[in-house]
Amino acid sequence: MVPRKPGPAKRYSVHEALALITAPDEDGASVHSSGPDSADSGDEADFLEGLDPCHDIVADVEEEIFDGSSSTEPPCTVEGGRGRDRSRRSRPPAKRGNRSRSERLSGDVAAWKNETEPDSLPRPLPHFLPKRRPGVQPPLSEFVDSPAPSELFKQFFDQAAIKTLCVNTNKNAAKNIAAGKKFRWTDITETEMYQYIGLTLYMGLLKRPKIKDFWCTSSIFRVPYPPQVMPRDRFYNIAWNIHMSDPAEDALNDSRKGMDNYDCLHRIRPLYDSLRVACKAVYHPQQHLSVDERMVATKARIALKQYIKNKPTKWGIKLFVLSDNTGYTVDFSIYTGRSTLVSGKGLSFDAVMSLIQKSYLGSGYHIYCDNFYTSPALFSHLHGLGFGACGTFRDTRIGIPKTKENALTKKSPRGTIRWIREGPLIFIKWMDTREVSVCSTLHTAFSGDTVKRACKVGGKYRAIEVQVPTAVKDYNQFMGGVDLSDQLIGSYSSWRKSRKWYVTVLHHFIDIAVTNSYLLSKQLCSRLKQQPMTHQAFQELLTAELCGVPSQPVLESYHHFPVAIFEGAPDQKKATQGRRKCRLCGKCTPFMREACKVPLCVIVDRNCHKTYHSSACGTEK
Repeated sequence: MVPRKPGPAKRYSVHEALALITAPDEDGASVHSSGPDSADSGDEADFLEGLDPCHDIVADVEEEIFDGSSSTEPPCTVEGGRGRDRSRRSRPPAKRGNRSRSERLSGDVAAWKNETEPDSLPRPLPHFLPKRRPGVQPPLSEFVDSPAPSELFKQFFDQAAIKTLCVNTNKNAAKNIAAGKKFRWTDITETEMYQYIGLTLYMGLLKRPKIKDFWCTSSIFRVPYPPQVMPRDRFYNIAWNIHMSDPAEDALNDSRKGMDNYDCLHRIRPLYDSLRVACKAVYHPQQHLSVDERMVATKARIALKQYIKNKPTKWGIKLFVLSDNTGYTVDFSIYTGRSTLVSGKGLSFDAVMSLIQKSYLGSGYHIYCDNFYTSPALFSHLHGLGFGACGTFRDTRIGIPKTKENALTKKSPRGTIRWIREGPLIFIKWMDTREVSVCSTLHTAFSGDTVKRACKVGGKYRAIEVQVPTAVKDYNQFMGGVDLSDQLIGSYSSWRKSRKWYVTVLHHFIDIAVTNSYLLSKQLCSRLKQQPMTHQAFQELLTAELCGVPSQPVLESYHHFPVAIFEGAPDQKKATQGRRKCRLCGKCTPFMREACKVPLCVIVDRNCHKTYHSSACGTEK
């Protein structure tokens, strides 16, 4: 059967778009509610090691006798509020995933099959039926010419978001002044806030060791652009007082710490919610989606901070991110480590399901994830919702076949394939340099694909074709959406060190908006058959538009003519009034250079103007 093509794009009003995006899904979860904000954190120590106690078998399978001589597994319960440094060894056996030998794990009897044995999907893959036409949504998609970078950026940081940021920043400044902090402050306007954001983007493009170096005037490395936009002290004052939430409501929320109604994301909540809605409103993702985590670097002393040893950014705030293969950040959620609404199926299950919403996406999407998220329970649930899934898996995960019959060994030749099918799920093992394990509901075991690998033949290494499962090829092709997004964000990030964690997160929100704007621009240019801008050129133009300063420097004409320092003096004071000391000889002179107002002598036996103009210092402004 030929998949039905999506119909023409439907125009939604703002209220209709918000209602569609925030509508609850079939399982009752709302897309507007951040799943990992309420994710299971009782096993936070496991999470730091990349384990999910509801899915992973941490200990070896051993015989165990429970009360009542029951042979079934005790219910997987999660404790809340445990400290991060508690050792996993102190857990009761029920939390370590031990099972009775009388309980048969998935695949204990079936043997692994090889690539020569036929395989087929139990039923055809669901048709790709997105809720909207994938790509840029109206009204942006109706432009006859590619919109300006600032117009795209303001789709994410719109006037309402900027107004909220300005109002709360002014309130925070008034609060700090009332507390006795001394600085000069005038209420910030929306234009000035856009200029501040533009300067942070400028600093991401042009690196300097310190922020004050951008306003330095006594160095050969001085930069003339920032002083034209904003004085240094004004930039500092905005940076010190910038705030996303109402300070009065912050104090009320802080008083609830330890209670159920405490919101640890309260300080970023206004922009956090609006940016997530905007990311989904202006763009509908392509068919291939990937789910992965992202770290926002910070060492602030907060409970949100995580340490992951295998990440380039080891300390920071963890985000779960949904992206398509273009690198566009479709949705994201911040892991808070607290639990109020938990499905009971584990953190990895909740993280994926909080981002994959059928009410917004439609059906027929293909989801790719790594071995932290992959589990038979998750993939079966996604299959029931009409989503295909593919990802690497761990042998210790519950539900993974444990049989060793006809399994791969270390001596298996490169390209060897083993597989087991359990309904819609297929578990594939492929020998490359080492064993690769993939689970999928999208693929068959082997479709004849090959890949080039350097193998030793006759004592020499040669590039030869080895067989590879289609699931592995597709995983390598479509799993990198979040990584691509991270690379684009890291290229020209506005991030700066800050003691306030919410300021660090604010700059990451700006980076998400800029990167998504650039990807929208590329797609619009491709649709209009125009040459897209490079990433650097896009951000340079965006910076200039936000700051309100021309991106191309205006060529200045330097006038080096000597003129009188003071004009219009009476006759008796023409020789003395307005005299200043000469820059070179130090004697008084009534003349100065017209361009830079430098006093210089112009007399018969002492022409300091000519000497200064012809020297190297005369080229200075």
